[in-house]
Formats: sequence, structure tokens, C-alpha cells
Amino acid sequence: MSEKNHTNIATFIHLSTFSRFLIPFGNFLGPLVLWIINKDKSQFIDEHGKQALNFQISILIYSLVIGLITIPFFAFSILNGFDFMDFNLFDGIHLNISKPSPLFYIGGSLGFLAVIGFILEIVFIIKASLRARDGEVYNYPLSIKFLK
Repeated sequence: MSEKNHTNIATFIHLSTFSRFLIPFGNFLGPLVLWIINKDKSQFIDEHGKQALNFQISILIYSLVIGLITIPFFAFSILNGFDFMDFNLFDGIHLNISKPSPLFYIGGSLGFLAVIGFILEIVFIIKASLRARDGEVYNYPLSIKFLK
């Protein structure tokens, strides 16, 4: 295989993580299939496949942790704060939301953190794809090395 072909495959390994928007678990299946088929063809492809999969597994773990922390904050704020919501929809539209619980703000902040993490994930994937296209190895930040 030529050097250009290796860089193209490595680039597609990173870009295949976007298949999650079309296929459930596509962010794992796309890179995994491309990596398994091509990992013996070059060390460059092998390294990029491991990097992409390690990053996706790390993002999954980070998302689960943030979700497990966020969900109780929202649940407790909703269950504890029924007194601050006053909906009177049958006699006319009346909506009274006075003072939400501080837990609601903490949960919202963690949700905002998850959105920032999603945006950073997209930026890192694009950056890794561009580096692979240029023939360079990219190490994702905050990635845990599961595959070595």
C-alpha cells in the first residue's frame, strides 16, 4: 500500500466516529471495523485506530460519569421543588415559577459541562483527522490508554 492510502485510511478511522449520528454505536463500530481490517498493513494505521478507539471509550466513560452525577441533581430538584411550580391551565393560562432549588443549578451546570465536552470532542476528532491526513500521529487529550 502507498503512503497516501495509509493516511486516507487513518483519516477515515477518525472520521468514522461521526457515524454515531446515523448508526447506534457507530462511533465504536466504524473505527473498530476499519482498524481491524487494516491494522496489519501499517504501524501508522494501527496507531490511529488505537487512538480513535481509546478516545471514544474515554468519552463514553466521561459521559456516563457526568450523567450519573447530573441525573440525581435534576431528580431531587424536581421532586423537592413541586411547591415552586404553580400551573393553572384549566381556568386560563397561569404559570408561576418562583425559586428553583440550588440543586437545579448544579445539575444545569453539569449539563452545560457535557455540552462543552461534546463540542470539544468534535474539535478533537476533526483535528486528529487533519493530522492523520498530513501523515502525523495525533494523541487525543484526556484519552485513557485502553489499547496499547
